[in-house]
Amino acid sequence: MQPEQVIYVIDDDDAVRQSLEFLLKTAGYTARSFESGKAFLEILPQLRSGCVITDVRMPEITGIDLLRRVKELDVDIPVIVITGHGDISLAVEAMKLGAVDFIEKPFDDDQLLAALRSTLSRDADKAERNAEMSEIHDKLALLSNRERQVLDGLVAGNANKTIAFDLGISPRTVEIYRANLMTKMAANSLSDLVRMAMMAGILKNSGKR
Repeated sequence: MQPEQVIYVIDDDDAVRQSLEFLLKTAGYTARSFESGKAFLEILPQLRSGCVITDVRMPEITGIDLLRRVKELDVDIPVIVITGHGDISLAVEAMKLGAVDFIEKPFDDDQLLAALRSTLSRDADKAERNAEMSEIHDKLALLSNRERQVLDGLVAGNANKTIAFDLGISPRTVEIYRANLMTKMAANSLSDLVRMAMMAGILKNSGKR
């Protein structure tokens, strides 16, 4: 990490914001926090480096709104989105708008710092990233047609019952396919699975197979 890079924390929850700022500074990062997306947007046009960590659910300007603004201004700064339980569909929308990663609550300190390190080093590790993408495509090739259909439903943010209805199978059968594809993809969590799908560029095809 370059010393001048600043981590911008945006969260309307004072406790969460202060905790994240303390964690980042303890880990050696320069951190600035903002209590709202509106406050951060005032400085956004001047930014050219660093990283943004933002909650997705905030009053007035949400994390989704903030991502749209980053895209409109063409500011080249990575954004990590923090989502609550059940916000997978929002996380998917955020990644469509350019978020580089998302982290589900509750998360531990090591998880967030690992995501941050990965994000900051991403440009420097393009060769490694390409190798990872190749590995993901190899894993996808191992999925059966039905497992791929369940994957498409999951990355679209659909619940097991919805996927079951769409495919004409039982929710229990969806759970079995889901467990199988998680194993084949070597995914530790649903967020891991969505990230792989995004990297492989299959999200745009979800629900259309």
